[in-house]
Amino acid sequence: MCGRPILVDDVTVRPDEPGWIAVCDLDRLKAETIVCVRVAGLDMLVIWNDGEVAACERACPHEQADLSLGHVAAGQLFCPRHAASFDLHDGCISSGWPSAPLRLYPVRVAGEQVWLDARTGQSRR
Repeated sequence: MCGRPILVDDVTVRPDEPGWIAVCDLDRLKAETIVCVRVAGLDMLVIWNDGEVAACERACPHEQADLSLGHVAAGQLFCPRHAASFDLHDGCISSGWPSAPLRLYPVRVAGEQVWLDARTGQSRR
């Protein structure tokens, strides 16, 4: 579960790559699995899953539940309210649920830092 989100400001933006923002240390993400961040007023999650990093919106697109209270397993983020899962590669919800896909954001690791591009978040369907 996330505590207070990490507030990210323009100081962490790479001047040579507009849009990419350092959001957390890789060691912290590995230890916590889900880290809450707020970038440009957007509440997001950065997730460690089976050696991969993903980033998505914090609110479930189905019922607006706080996805930081859910759990991650086998490439899926499970909603704590209705137990549907979202694929962390394409954002699609598990079959049988009437919902838009989860909004995902580009993310990468450079050194020991996790970087996110909040400008291009989109549902990938």
